[in-house]
Amino acid sequence: MYELQQVCGNSYYIQSPAKIGLYRLSDTDVCLIDSGNDKEAGRKVRKLLDAQGWHLTAIYNTHSNADHIGGNKYLQTQTGCKVYAPGIECDFTRHPVLEPAFLYGGYPCKDLRHKFLMAQESEAEPLTRETLPDGFELIPLPGHFFSMAGFRTPDDVVYLADCLSSKETLDKYQIGFLYDVAAYLDTLEKVKTMQAGMFVPAHAAATEDIAPLAQYNIDKVWEIADKILELCREPVGFEALLQKLFSVYGLTMTFEQYVLVGSTVKSYLSWLKDTGKLAVQFTDNRMLWQRV
Repeated sequence: MYELQQVCGNSYYIQSPAKIGLYRLSDTDVCLIDSGNDKEAGRKVRKLLDAQGWHLTAIYNTHSNADHIGGNKYLQTQTGCKVYAPGIECDFTRHPVLEPAFLYGGYPCKDLRHKFLMAQESEAEPLTRETLPDGFELIPLPGHFFSMAGFRTPDDVVYLADCLSSKETLDKYQIGFLYDVAAYLDTLEKVKTMQAGMFVPAHAAATEDIAPLAQYNIDKVWEIADKILELCREPVGFEALLQKLFSVYGLTMTFEQYVLVGSTVKSYLSWLKDTGKLAVQFTDNRMLWQRV
């Protein structure tokens, strides 16, 4: 873990729970794509950079989930590097309590205010095409989170962040976290047709052919949507539906799983309602979902 892997030319990644991209800007200067999940990850990255004699100039965050920005604070403090994040992700990066608060839908209790869901604050600036190194392409990848983005380097290496999961991860956890289902499907359809010298997803193996994995992720979204519709044949409340989904997919309820899967299921419900497949009724002061 935390070994440096050269992909092509000046494009690398650091093998970690969420892959960290690295690009050599010169003989001495480098930038990172994301920073790992916590201070310890940042420390390991710093040790790796020091061993190579490299100076970190900037971190380009793909999005603001804690496992992608957790090393920001440490690395920024140690090196003085700039931190950039796209769109609303910049606000979440500057104020990480927004993540557990958003997921929970209220003030998050202590069980949710930890490094898995809430990174340390870092001084992020808005990510724009003008802030990128020469030759970099900014690739909008919305759906998994609000304004997630990926990058194509001059070596034709594409860093895809969390826009898809490995087959093994999907088979194990089944319901991957999503914010906007419609945007996610659009992103996957775009990714499926992309061409690149190499693709580097954060949570799957690097590959020259991303299309099969993109399609597997697409199929999983539709499978979950169909399962939700099946479970809503009779009017059902959110908590009961969530319990049924956990049972169907063999998941175990914890605080973290409740907010991650629960938020995702709410996103599916919104999408299915907006597309006319689900309706809502209010009975005995309960909101119930039912298939149309």
